[in-house]
Amino acid sequence: MPKQRAHGDGGLYWSESRQRWIAEMTIGYSPAGRRITRKAAGRTKTEAKAKLKEMLRDHDDGLTVAAGRDTVAEAVRNWLEFGLSGRAESTVNTKRILAEKHIIPELGARKLRELTADDVDRWLARTSKKVSTRTLQELRSILKRSLVRAQARDKVKRNVVLLCELPKGKAGRPSKALTMEQAMAVLEANETAKPWLHAYILVSLLVGLRTEEVRDLSWAYVVAFDQETVAWATITEIGWDHQEFGIYVWRSDRVGGDTKTITSRRTLKLPQRCVTALRKLWDHQAKVRETAGDAWEDNDLVFATRTGTKLSSANVRREFRRVIARAGLTAKEWTPREMRHSFVSLLSADGVPIEHIARLVGHAGGSAVTEKVYRQQIRPVIQEGATVMDRIFPGGQRPSAGT
Repeated sequence: MPKQRAHGDGGLYWSESRQRWIAEMTIGYSPAGRRITRKAAGRTKTEAKAKLKEMLRDHDDGLTVAAGRDTVAEAVRNWLEFGLSGRAESTVNTKRILAEKHIIPELGARKLRELTADDVDRWLARTSKKVSTRTLQELRSILKRSLVRAQARDKVKRNVVLLCELPKGKAGRPSKALTMEQAMAVLEANETAKPWLHAYILVSLLVGLRTEEVRDLSWAYVVAFDQETVAWATITEIGWDHQEFGIYVWRSDRVGGDTKTITSRRTLKLPQRCVTALRKLWDHQAKVRETAGDAWEDNDLVFATRTGTKLSSANVRREFRRVIARAGLTAKEWTPREMRHSFVSLLSADGVPIEHIARLVGHAGGSAVTEKVYRQQIRPVIQEGATVMDRIFPGGQRPSAGT
């Protein structure tokens, strides 16, 4: 009779239903006391025995053996469903689109335990010819984090993505900024824009806010300096009959409503053009609110739809490009975020030190981040912010109680 295996050495047996030799070992017990096993199959007894030895070796090394049936596609979709808790819906959708377009078609059918570093290297090399380096970095991150989750659930022994270097992808869409002449043309074309869009473009271009900061700006954060109390107060409390105005950039259109970084939370004085536009928008919105009646949602948003809800990025981009087209520029080549780039460029061209610009745009890493992100718009350089913009783009009228 064949020698019986000792406890913990696993076992081999023939399965009539599967017509395979089965290697089985116990890896532990559930809280209810039930035995937890891992199995592997082979066409021959020798093949099954080799798989049993591999499972035992991994178990001795502290590695729980993967069942071997899970695929890369299943791991990626599992991460997309459960590994992005608390992320914005738009973020989840973006990552899902990237995974479904680039990862799953190429690697999805591969079993997790059979995926090698060479597979990933070849995939990255192929994909680098189709997408930018930034997108390639995002794709690698999605695959890596999917395998981290699978590894934590004993579905794969190691994360082979960690062994792969990131190649350089295609050149991405270069950031750009309006020249002085282009900025003047945009401001002229903006004069006939809808009240909300007119103010939106001015705040973006002359204050340098991020698009998500503009979309989430509320009237409670538009403030004026009260000479009597010598303090800043919201315009909803003290009105528009004042000389100095500013905005609290304390929120943004992100999950949780926080700004991008702690440094992004800042208070900025408003150029006079912005004050005039916001004053007109305040009056216009009052009429819109009255027309909407019960349909109006009181979200206290500065830039809102006809019913008071938040503007979508697609809606803003579409209306923004109409102004760009009227300015004589190619509409599809410009997005609202490049008004922030233009803010940096115009200040730099006027001689504002990069350290001041970094503080105005709210970069956590100060001038180093500003120079890295906007290096094409920065040049070596005195004054800053609203004061400079009032001088570059004069024409704003101070609002009064009667206007």
